[in-house]
Amino acid sequence: MGGMADSATTALLADKRAQLQAQMSSISALPEENGSISFGKRVGEGTSQAVDRLAAVPAHDALRLMLDEVERAEQKVAEETYGSCDVCGADIPAGRLEARPWATRCMDHAQ
Repeated sequence: MGGMADSATTALLADKRAQLQAQMSSISALPEENGSISFGKRVGEGTSQAVDRLAAVPAHDALRLMLDEVERAEQKVAEETYGSCDVCGADIPAGRLEARPWATRCMDHAQ
C-alpha cells in the first residue's frame, strides 16, 4: 500500500492542515485588554481570561502535534511512501488511513 495516495487524499490533508492552522491562530489570538489581566477584589473577568489562557495551552499543543502529523503525511505523499509505517515500513491498514488519513504509523507503532 505504501505510496498509494490519490488526489482526494492530498486535498484532504491540505484541508486538514489549513483547518489546524486556523484553529491554532484563533487560540493564539486570545483577546487581551491593555496587554494584562486584572485581578481586582472580585473574581471576575480577569480570572475568566486567565483560565481561558491556561486551557488554551494544552489545546494549542494538541493541535501542533496533529499539524506535525498532517505535514509528515503530506511529506510521505511527496516521497511516495504514504501508507507505510514510519517505524517498521509495514503497510498501514486501509481502515486506519480512512479514519485518520494523516496516520504515519501502523497500529503497533501508533503513539
